[in-house]
Amino acid sequence: MKKQKEIGLDFIVDKLTNSIENVVTGDSFATDISLLTSNDLKVISKTKGWVFNWRDEFKRPESDVYKLTIVNNPTIIQGLVCLEVKADHVYMHLVESAPFNKGKTRMYSGVAGNLVAFACKLSFQRGHEGNVSFLSKTQLIEHYEKSLGAIHFGGRVMIIETPIALKLINKYFQNL
Repeated sequence: MKKQKEIGLDFIVDKLTNSIENVVTGDSFATDISLLTSNDLKVISKTKGWVFNWRDEFKRPESDVYKLTIVNNPTIIQGLVCLEVKADHVYMHLVESAPFNKGKTRMYSGVAGNLVAFACKLSFQRGHEGNVSFLSKTQLIEHYEKSLGAIHFGGRVMIIETPIALKLINKYFQNL
């Protein structure tokens, strides 16, 4: 089996919100996170503006791809995260906001933060005390330290430990 090259994550945490927030109106929208289906792959492609090849992530046997949608609007995917449950933590392979949720003209803020909070929540559910790790692009290490409270562990490795995981979970999943 071909060893897949690990790339550094380059998602931007624009804002930590209570769910996701419409950039223009400031309205908050409750979200759902569920497993990506093979049917969903039809609308997630580079030709539709997505940066990563999510079909490859979907095929990884050791990990799962989760989609973020707005409650009662399950057909429009706001963002994606690929997670692998390791022996003592959850590893984030990829995080990406939908094309319409990136840049200055984005529709919703809080998407990336929501997905990271979900990774922390999954870590608690699997008995790993909220611990999450990921590889960062070098130029974003400081951004993740400031925006998420992640710890630079060395090289490009970033970790989120229990206290920060709890803060993120409480921010995004208050109603649970």
